[in-house]
This record gives sequence, C-alpha cells and structure tokens, in this order.
Amino acid sequence: MTAAFVRGLQGDNPLYWQAAALMKHFLANSNENDREHTSSDFDEQLLREYYAYPFQQGVTAGSRAFMAAYNAHNGIPMTVHPMLRDMAVKEWGQDGIICTDGGGFGLLVSAHKYYPDLSSAAAACLRAGISQFLDRAYREGVEGALNQGLITESTIDSVLRGNFRVMIKLGLLDPPDLVPYSSIGIADTTDPWMTGENRDAAREITRESIVLLKNSDSILPLDPQTLKTIAVIGPYADKELLDWYSGTPPYRISPLEGIRNYVKDRADVLYAGNNENNAAEKIAEQADVVILCAGNHPTCDNAPWGECKSPGDGREAVDRQTLELDQEDLIRKIYSVNRNMVVVLISSFPYAINWTQANIPAILHMTHATQETGGALADVLFGDYNPGGRLVQTWPASDDQLPPMMDYDIRNGRTYMYFRGEPLYPFGYGLSYTAFAYEYMTVDPPELSAGGAIIVTVQIRNTGLRAGDEVIQLYIRHFDQGGDFPLMALKGFRRVTLLPGERRQVAITLKESDLERWHTDQHCFVMEAGSIELMAGSSSADIRLQKIIRVTK
Repeated sequence: MTAAFVRGLQGDNPLYWQAAALMKHFLANSNENDREHTSSDFDEQLLREYYAYPFQQGVTAGSRAFMAAYNAHNGIPMTVHPMLRDMAVKEWGQDGIICTDGGGFGLLVSAHKYYPDLSSAAAACLRAGISQFLDRAYREGVEGALNQGLITESTIDSVLRGNFRVMIKLGLLDPPDLVPYSSIGIADTTDPWMTGENRDAAREITRESIVLLKNSDSILPLDPQTLKTIAVIGPYADKELLDWYSGTPPYRISPLEGIRNYVKDRADVLYAGNNENNAAEKIAEQADVVILCAGNHPTCDNAPWGECKSPGDGREAVDRQTLELDQEDLIRKIYSVNRNMVVVLISSFPYAINWTQANIPAILHMTHATQETGGALADVLFGDYNPGGRLVQTWPASDDQLPPMMDYDIRNGRTYMYFRGEPLYPFGYGLSYTAFAYEYMTVDPPELSAGGAIIVTVQIRNTGLRAGDEVIQLYIRHFDQGGDFPLMALKGFRRVTLLPGERRQVAITLKESDLERWHTDQHCFVMEAGSIELMAGSSSADIRLQKIIRVTK
C-alpha cells in the first residue's frame, strides 16, 4: 500500500513528480500519549520485518522524503537515530529529504533530555542525516554548532544535497513552462479535481473502500421503489468531516445529501441529527427503514490540543482509552422503535460494537475525508454498487484483547499475525451482496527455489445473482523452519469483478524475497529451505484453499 501510494502521488512522468511523497513517522510511533519522550522497544528482527518494512518499500517505489518520529527506539530518539543514515541512506538509497517532526528538534533537549543544549542536538541531527527542520529553534542550534566547531559548512552541504534533489524532481528550479504540473490551480485554468472524470474517480474510490460488515436476511440493498419514508439519523448523518491532514475538498456530499439526491421524490427522507434523540425516535417510528450514521469525530469535535471529550475517540497527541462506541446507546434506543435498521459506522478506527453486531441487521463501515461520502454510500445502500471493501485491521471484540499500549513486541498478541483470540471482525474481512466459490488452486512451478518465483493461481466463481468484487487474499504459514514465525502473513491479494456465474483464474506471483526472514547473525534477509503452507481465501479467518510447497536452496 505504501508503494502504491508513493507511485500514485508522484506520477509516472519520467522527469518531474506531481508531488513529493513524504512518509511519516519513521518509525514505530503508534502511541500518541507521551510520544515526545517515550521509547518503542523491540528487536532487530521486528525492526526489519515489520516496523521498517513499509518505509523500505516506499523508498524502493521512489519516495525520497520521510519524517523522523518524535519517539525513541530502544532508548535513542528517532530524530538522531543511526538507522536514518546507516539503514535508510546507505542500504535503501534514500538520498532526498529527511526532516524532523514539528518541534521534534527542540524535544531532544526539553523532553528526551538526550542533549544538554541545542547546539549539540543540532550537530547530532545533521550527522544523523536530518536535512530539514520543522522547528523554529533550529537556527540557534545550527549556528551554535557551527560556531563551536561541532560541525562544518561541508556537514551542512552534505545534507542539503538531498533537499535540492527533491526540488529538482518537483521542477522548482526550472522554468514553469517546462514543468507539466506548474499551471494546476493557477487562475484561468480548470481545476482538475472538479472535472467529471476526477469527480467520478473520487466516488469510485470511496465506493471501493466501503466494507459490508453484516447483512442479515439480505436487508441490503434497499429497494427505493418499496420505501415511502426513510429516516436518516445520527451525529454524522449530515456532516462530511475532515481529518487532521486531509486538506479541504472542493465540495462535500454528506450521507443525508447523498441519500436525498438518490431517492429524489420517490420517498420522504426525514432527518434528526446530533443531540436530537427524541426527534430521532419519533421519525424512526414513522419510517420504513432507519439509516443511522455513527462513528467518531476525527479531531474530537475540535477539542483543545491534547484532549478528546469521548474516551472512545482519539486524534494526534491523544490515545483512545476504550474501543467502546459512544453512540451504541443511541443505536439501542432507535432499534427499540424500528428494527428495520442500517448502521453506517463512519470512523477512523475499529470499534468493539458487539451489541450492534449481535442485533442490528445491517452494518456498513467507511472512513472520513472523502468529498463523495454521501454519493458513494447511497450507491451501496440502494444496490447500484456491490460493496467489496475489506478491513485493513483486526477489530478486537473488547479492550481486554489488547496488549499494553507500550508493548511494541507484536509477537505478544498484536495484529492478525500473532493474535490468538476471537476478534469481532478479522483482518481482511468484508461481505458482498453476492457469493463466491473458490474452486481450486495451482502452483507453478511446484517448488520455490533460490532467487526464483512461483505463480499461485486461484479459480473462483460468482455463485450469486449480482455482479460483485472479490478480494482474493494469499497468506503463508511457515512450518519446519523454527523461530517466532507469524501464525499467518499476507503476501499478496487481487481484487476482481465477476458477473453472476462468471469464473476467473486469478494469478498472484510469490517471489523468494517475499518469504525471506531477517537473520540478525548474518545481518541480512535469508530464505531457509523448508515447507510453507499457501492459504487462499476471502479473509484471514476465511481460508478456502490450502497447499503445501517446498522451498529449496
């Protein structure tokens, strides 16, 4: 996903980037509380295989910028960690911008207390490879380091080269008429994001991201021809909220607006929003169906920095205190007066919605910060689009299933790779308005040899009555190679659209490098001979086909 994001942002022009893809935060910055001075501790194997891996893939895909995290790793602040230069620059070939997070430079002195003054901190940053400071104190620090002889002008020159490389790729040093993207947003030009093609693309991306979590008795899709009254309820029913870094979209379509646009005059659409519980119950009693939009506010309803009103919410600098959803009480109340109900969970993260899952007939999940929320949601609700999205996280069933916040050793029960409990929704989960049969799997060649690759082919068939998307997921499990191997690990996936009755052979290539593990003694990735189980299915908990192969040296 990192590699695809980098390629999409930067574009395919051979000379210029559309934008510079800056990855953040390098690395292991999963806790928000106390991140300015905490240390994320784990061994070298997890560093290479898990925490650093997405950044490595991003650099390989062409990213030449990343931001160092506030936190430390194994006691060393990331802003000055040797891995910036030793791993990212020397091994991966990162030769662009490495910047601090906002205020991160000063925190080396004030929070981490790793250096006695700004001058020594600045010298350490430059030696580590930092080339750009998001910090007002850097001038004092760099000038002090220079005056004290802690650095030289050549030290500064060596890191500035990376900044200029990025500027050159963006065309900032070239005449504008040579740069194909220089006129975007300039007066008298058409804003590309407002063209029909790009509005359609935004809607399609939003539709593809929607996940169907439950659909008892096929309540979805709704038939607008049979509905006279629709109640749209909830604090996020008539809002299109922006996330902290989402920018400002050129237009916004809320769930309520999208539903009204879709049904037009075929049905009455009633609405009750935030803090209107009595009105919500009243219109729910009148309605043929209730669509209740719950979730979180991405910036905690604009609470002061470092605060959230609800313990189930989180944002930058605030960790969530619970997985419970505030609006589940509202869901219960509305369900008591109308059981023909769809919950649309619009959220930035998982919730342990156990009561909702057990009682509400249909549940959809989508995220914030898309201008086409309402239009895409209406397409899914009324069947113009068959949802095929999949969850990219394991959704725990309770707070008790989570290890301590500061336990960064994921082998202690984090992620689908090491979690042994029963989640509310597993990684890769998502339903459809149709059904798919997995018929067989072939592997060519039958063994994977050193430096080689195999092609895993899965034949599937749409056994339902609607066209729909299936996401074929390929996982592996190591057998006889020893070590703390994951219970399973995703190694590839393909999303395909099939018509009713259609069969398709879907091929996923698996390279030897996809199966390698980091060996600390040898300080490199190594593929050891042994047996590996290939598992193809619709989610990490819905494996349909399995095959064991040998890996030979």
